[in-house]
Amino acid sequence: MYYVNARWLGGMLTNFKTMRTRVDRLAQLKKMQEDGTFDMLPKKEVMKHLGEMEKLEKYLGGVKDMKKLPGALFVVDPRKEHNAIAEARKLHIPIVAIVDTNCDPDEVDYVIPANDDAIRAIRLIAATMANAVQEGHQGADETEMTMAEVEAAAEASEE
Repeated sequence: MYYVNARWLGGMLTNFKTMRTRVDRLAQLKKMQEDGTFDMLPKKEVMKHLGEMEKLEKYLGGVKDMKKLPGALFVVDPRKEHNAIAEARKLHIPIVAIVDTNCDPDEVDYVIPANDDAIRAIRLIAATMANAVQEGHQGADETEMTMAEVEAAAEASEE
């Protein structure tokens, strides 16, 4: 599961290719730090690279492993994250959101009516959503294993 917990950067979904180049830059800087390239650079340049790494990690850390567009978007406060919802609507990505009385439920595909300001409510709903995603992934893994077993049995019967 991927996440954005700092600020939604404009174009994170609609300009996915450019966002991936920034993630690749983060990976390149981390590799430079690990292989000792930073030790050969001047101190000022190292500090500049470390600042860039910190900024990229803050904004893109949760999506650095995302190789393709997500299948759905879970939003806590649709009023605050209107840019994310607008991008998801342009790309026809389903939106699941916690909608309070101050939000427009028409923009969201799957509405969860709850208080989007209370930390306990957000934690409960987010944990439930995360558990559901994990269960879904486990079911998909079991299905893939079953299909692999079926294919192996078919190959064995052909021989």
